[in-house]
Amino acid sequence: MATEDGIVTKVNSSTAWVKCNKCAACESCTAKGFCDTTGGGSDDVEVEAINAVRAKIDDRVTISFETSSLLKVSFLVYMIPVLSLILGVVIGDKVAGIFNYDRSIFSILAGFLFLVVAFFFVKVKGKELSKKDAYQPKIIRVLK
Repeated sequence: MATEDGIVTKVNSSTAWVKCNKCAACESCTAKGFCDTTGGGSDDVEVEAINAVRAKIDDRVTISFETSSLLKVSFLVYMIPVLSLILGVVIGDKVAGIFNYDRSIFSILAGFLFLVVAFFFVKVKGKELSKKDAYQPKIIRVLK
């Protein structure tokens, strides 16, 4: 379970926005300059978390995120498109041979088509998963 400390900046009915300092993992990341969660170079990250402990604005809190959920989402975002592209190229090559088309062009087109479908799948699945509690950070305690 990954945890981070931060300060509550805004409270909704069941969630709260928590401002945290960038962790060591952010500092070594190559995408830190344009990552949406980091605010494009700011020293702070603002995260919406489930407010299970009823924290109030300006409370110092600890938030957590299940690492198994993080791994599942990472697989969805990074591996599904790559695997779809490879599958599309292989299927395109086989289908081109059956219908006597140019294998290279048909493989490229089929791979691109599978990749686009995978991106739409990832977007839809991501929105679906973002509504589940297991895939959202949670405030687990208020610090004194």
